Amino acid sequence: MTDLTVGKPWTVLWKFSLPMFVSVIFQQMYSIFDSIIAGKFAGEDALAAVGASYPITMIFMAFAVGSNVGCCVVISQFFGGKEFSKVKTASTTTIISCTILATVLTVFGLAFSTPLMRMINTPDNIFRDGELYLKIYIAGLIFLFLYNVGTGIYNAMGDSKTPLYLLIGSSVGNVVLDYVFVKFFKWGVAGVAWATFIAQGVACVFSLLILVKKTAEIKTEDKPPLFSGKILKKITLYSIPSILQQSFISVGNIFVQYLVNSFGSSCIAGYSSAIKLNTFAITSFTTLSNGLSSFVAQNYGAGRNDRIKSGYKAGLVISAIVAVPFILCFFCMPKTMINLFLDDGGTKAVEIGTTFLRIISPFYVFVGIKIMSDGALRGKGAMQYFMISTFTDLILRVVLAFVLARPYGSTGIWLSWPIGWLVSTVLSVVFARVKVMKKTLNEE
Repeated sequence: MTDLTVGKPWTVLWKFSLPMFVSVIFQQMYSIFDSIIAGKFAGEDALAAVGASYPITMIFMAFAVGSNVGCCVVISQFFGGKEFSKVKTASTTTIISCTILATVLTVFGLAFSTPLMRMINTPDNIFRDGELYLKIYIAGLIFLFLYNVGTGIYNAMGDSKTPLYLLIGSSVGNVVLDYVFVKFFKWGVAGVAWATFIAQGVACVFSLLILVKKTAEIKTEDKPPLFSGKILKKITLYSIPSILQQSFISVGNIFVQYLVNSFGSSCIAGYSSAIKLNTFAITSFTTLSNGLSSFVAQNYGAGRNDRIKSGYKAGLVISAIVAVPFILCFFCMPKTMINLFLDDGGTKAVEIGTTFLRIISPFYVFVGIKIMSDGALRGKGAMQYFMISTFTDLILRVVLAFVLARPYGSTGIWLSWPIGWLVSTVLSVVFARVKVMKKTLNEE
């Protein structure tokens, strides 16, 4: 566990964030391999089926990510303020609450998976496989939730290495199971889903066991309570804006997916390939942003405003460095990247995916700046401001996607991305300069 309130901000932030960044590489690699194996060994329709359910799975992921953010910010502030009894109570409170929430969402998701797939205009030729993938994914929600909040608790206490080791094991296991289930067992889309279910379940169990051991090592004067309504309320106040933000993004993506689905399975397959690659880039920035949130939150709790300013500036530089390889790969050799997912037969799908990557990738530098600014705002507890910038981005993208799709086809949908990103980046930077460079916790 690492105290992020001491040491040179640039060095501390980079050392803390690097394992998180490597983690997200492995996380996204196994997500990408899901699609590669589906496309290569089960065909273009299988790839489209996995991609068609993707926006719906992201709604459930929004709750897990929001819970991660809420517990991470609150526990970081307690940890930075050396309130270790509250650190323990906040950890167990989060786990208990998220177990209940995951159970409720699992029941809801299994009951309404078919209407949800119909709602996004899923083509008949991929509907059954898409629905099956979604149901297996939903059945594993409790693993998704508990693993995510476990990662949030680790990061809050300055431990970014344990989640890395767990994710490496989970990723390797997922890819191996993908290959075995799809190529040898011929389970198709179901094989991809069950591989993720099993790998995520094992990682979740190990994460909780290690977390129990690590929190037991934190010495406190008395025995902390397992649950606190007051702390849950505080976590909820941070979690709800993030859940709303993530959910709003997911709902917006459902509208976009509805529009994409109207262009047929080749367009869906091309978009599914490209959006996986785009998600790799965006999730990398988001992970670095989460590291910055923990850094800001710990220093905020300790009243170290000078370190918050230095950390924010360092975060912007780090995000720009990370953006460069994504831009080079996606803009300079997009066809090669898309061909990872499809055989040569998917010519139209490859063309669509290539166009998407070429349009959006040059703007990753701006996305990185926006997401790092959002991370600093979360760390200070200024949740409403990063919500405003994110909602602006999404509303613009969804509206423009429908407007531009009419004259320009699927290319018009991709053109909406850079416009939304640029506007929201300006808003996030302005909010960060006003709120992040301001008062510390001790001054408010």
